[in-house]
Amino acid sequence: MSTFKNNTFFLKIFSLLSVIRGYNILVLIAAQYLAAIFIFSDTKSVKPVVFDWHLLYLVISTVCVVASGYIINNFYDKKADIINRPIKTGLDSYVKQETKLTLYFTLNFIGFFFGWLVSWRAALFFSVYIFGIWFYSHKLKKYPLIGLITATVLTILPFFVIFVHYKNFSKVIFIHAIFLFLVIMIRELMKDLENIKGAIANNYNTFPVKYGERNTKKLIILLMVLTLVPIGVLFNYPAIEYMKYYFYLAAVTLIFIGFYTWKSTKNNQYRLAHNILKILLLIGVFSLLFIDKSLIVDKVVEVLD
Repeated sequence: MSTFKNNTFFLKIFSLLSVIRGYNILVLIAAQYLAAIFIFSDTKSVKPVVFDWHLLYLVISTVCVVASGYIINNFYDKKADIINRPIKTGLDSYVKQETKLTLYFTLNFIGFFFGWLVSWRAALFFSVYIFGIWFYSHKLKKYPLIGLITATVLTILPFFVIFVHYKNFSKVIFIHAIFLFLVIMIRELMKDLENIKGAIANNYNTFPVKYGERNTKKLIILLMVLTLVPIGVLFNYPAIEYMKYYFYLAAVTLIFIGFYTWKSTKNNQYRLAHNILKILLLIGVFSLLFIDKSLIVDKVVEVLD
């Protein structure tokens, strides 16, 4: 009997982690801290960043709000996910809807509270962010262009709050943001292609549903060509150092995905392309460590001292 209870408990834990996409949350935490240390902070010392309590509060707020966003998205997408992700939907069902909604409101409150500890402006930002995620899940994702742009903006906003916190308005950050915006938009389109059956069943008027697969592929290829512009500009900044190899990889990967997507016709093919883009973004997060080798040395030495 105790073994059964233990198995049920662990299933519920895994189910909850699946609902809030625990893996994505961990990546987000790493991305925010690495971006704060190696891009946004203008100091060569790691300690002021790691022990910046306001940064910690902003990260906690972001994690809570994003996790709650996954919950509300899961709530509204239940019918579509049964078609698009039957295995994940089965795992997610181990947590009751009432529990999910309770956790949704709790996480949003915690996110707002920690934002308030930083400033009223941060609290206002997270309030708007919470509303934006809900409004996207409830309404905007059903519309092709607005839904696409909103999903991309909502994905980038966690980095915007760290960017504003450090007030580092350098050109290289804006160029990097343009590159990230374009790649995330490509990923969103790829995800829409992958989930087209569920979107039709759930009356979601996504880009592929509205304009067709062929036109969606044309837009993906156009966006991939546009990503080469910020990549080319970033090569002119010596400070990116070894991260330039990531942008070489990104350029080659995006060109490959462009050709692959154009020839793709099946869900599994779109899923593969989508997963490759996710891996590319993940590599991009950890490639921040190689932006400036002298910066890394200074930070590591400083920590050891």
